[in-house]
Amino acid sequence: FGCRKFVACGGAGVLDKTLTRGMVVIPNAAVRDEGASYHYLPPGREIEVEPSVVSIEESVLQASGIPYRVGKTWTTDAIYRETRSRIARRKAEGCLTVEMECSAFLAVAKFRGVKFGQLLATGDDVGGNEWDARRSSEQQPFPQRLFWLSVEACLRL
Repeated sequence: FGCRKFVACGGAGVLDKTLTRGMVVIPNAAVRDEGASYHYLPPGREIEVEPSVVSIEESVLQASGIPYRVGKTWTTDAIYRETRSRIARRKAEGCLTVEMECSAFLAVAKFRGVKFGQLLATGDDVGGNEWDARRSSEQQPFPQRLFWLSVEACLRL
């Protein structure tokens, strides 16, 4: 019993400045730089999202017309350790974003044998020499729209 499929939505800092505000990143893998995932799976550098889940998320975003990219995210629970050198390493590994939960959610999903995907709204830019908050009052309705797109993707899983 219980839920067998999940799609989370949330925000992420971008490591690639071409990811403008209002775009979505669909994680296809996450660097495990947090603590929770190691309680559910053996140690490993990365964890992957099932390709079928990514494909469904892509189809939902294509139908919505929202610009998106598919790529790797960096999950860390140590916000103040997002140093320039670590950011440079994660960018070199191909990470597009940084957030705090994707790899942990993926580990729990794999441990429980359920499907999991995530849609990440692009937020502040942490990939440059200076932090760029990129705040805009024009983006306020976006989180609600992202929530409903996540619901749609979950229903299609």
